[in-house]
Amino acid sequence: MKIGILGAGKVGTILARLTVEAGYETYLAASGDPADIDLIASVLAPGATTATSAHAAEEADLVIVAIPLRKHDTLPVEQLRGKIVVDAMNYWWETDGRDSPFGAADASTSEFIQSQLPESTVVKAFNHMGYHDLDELGRPAGDPDRRAIAVAGPRAAGETVMGLIDDVGFDPLYIGGLPEGVRLQPFSPAFGANGTRAELGEIIENFPATERGREVYAALGR
Repeated sequence: MKIGILGAGKVGTILARLTVEAGYETYLAASGDPADIDLIASVLAPGATTATSAHAAEEADLVIVAIPLRKHDTLPVEQLRGKIVVDAMNYWWETDGRDSPFGAADASTSEFIQSQLPESTVVKAFNHMGYHDLDELGRPAGDPDRRAIAVAGPRAAGETVMGLIDDVGFDPLYIGGLPEGVRLQPFSPAFGANGTRAELGEIIENFPATERGREVYAALGR
């Protein structure tokens, strides 16, 4: 399976390195000329191939999106058709603005991304753990201190993403369909969590799913 990563910031470059180290052919893309991130990739994700977002999406079997949420309209919709798209994005007031409709605690941002990519299958993952923890806390399978990453989305696509999570050094935890992704976003106790599967499961189970904030779609012109 080939992996495309859209976004060459902290999360994107760490995921590129982890997927390369796990044996995946990985494409890393930023918003501009791929040559602009060649040095970054060579240092932070050696072995990843730099590409445009469109080319990375076209070549990959699974694409992880790790760009600022406000840039959702730059996603290469055509090249993502038929692909599993892992939404690792979060609302963040410093980049998305305090008046963003995504700032509501019950705004299901991954459901919004799915509405923008109607012929892709969106799965929420890699969004609740801090980039420094992604970088440092990966462990081999069976390690008692192995940390967990939660997954929300359609079950079949979720299984594929769970296999990827296992390969890069974390225990996957499936929590249900895409609407359950609100349990992993900012404003939820799971956001920032870096516990074991049992610890993360308890946090998520004790946080009730809320109304999904579908008015966010109307506000954004769905």
